[in-house]
Amino acid sequence: MLLDRILVADVFLVILGAFWFLVALVLHSQHVEAPLETFRRLWDPLFTPAIGLLMAAALLSGALGWWQRRGQR
Repeated sequence: MLLDRILVADVFLVILGAFWFLVALVLHSQHVEAPLETFRRLWDPLFTPAIGLLMAAALLSGALGWWQRRGQR
């Protein structure tokens, strides 16, 4: 299903962003500023919506699971 593929890609994007941030922090401590500045520029247009989509999917999945269990009683 297309939605499943989008969510899987979103998970990998969020994981990649987390690793990028960690590497950028290490490089920042070595006075290399470019990776952290690039991350900061991409935070609002790329990583914030990706994290929001991931959280919304998790909440929706939990709510649907609760609703299905509720209906089985």
